[in-house]
Amino acid sequence: MKIDIEDVMFYMDAIRDSKDRDRTLESFWKGQIRSKLWLIKILEEKIKKENLHIVIHGGWNGVLASLLFNSKLNIEKITSIDIDPMCRDIAYTINKRQEIEGRFRAVCKDMTIYRYETAPDIVINTSTEHVTDEQLKIWYNNIPNGSCVVVQSNNFFSLDEHINCVKNPSELSNKFDLQDAEEHTLKLPQYNRYMTIGRK
Repeated sequence: MKIDIEDVMFYMDAIRDSKDRDRTLESFWKGQIRSKLWLIKILEEKIKKENLHIVIHGGWNGVLASLLFNSKLNIEKITSIDIDPMCRDIAYTINKRQEIEGRFRAVCKDMTIYRYETAPDIVINTSTEHVTDEQLKIWYNNIPNGSCVVVQSNNFFSLDEHINCVKNPSELSNKFDLQDAEEHTLKLPQYNRYMTIGRK
């Protein structure tokens, strides 16, 4: 994947202007980027539809959205949702080109109360380890039927923020009732990243 140099400059703006630079820089840790690139590679192989509408839950600072825009996927628009209000402005800076084009929107909202304006082609949640199973159930039930759903978790139990890790991809899959679910594992130095992709 080649990142547009204009986007890289906006990354620098986002870090420089952040009220918590260290926290913003965490978005670019190797494990974070590798997990996102892995997700995108699998989607590129699986999804051939054009003019995709993607909704990301736990979108954090918008790095996944930016990488998706720079991928081979044909994307019309991305909505990035995160409960942390500090993420919204950072996500808009990181995806500034796409915001200007009307293709990117950042929303500060709890994933369990988000309501879809239209049925998206793809719904992504890469932060399932940060919420309870009850919250995940509510979140999943709100997704329009027919959407492709991508969920990630990990076995990094030692991090305090991780309240709902899993031991393997099957444990993650069992939390959702996805049709034709595919399970994937990415081995990273400190933990394994697990991913399930299917259709609701």
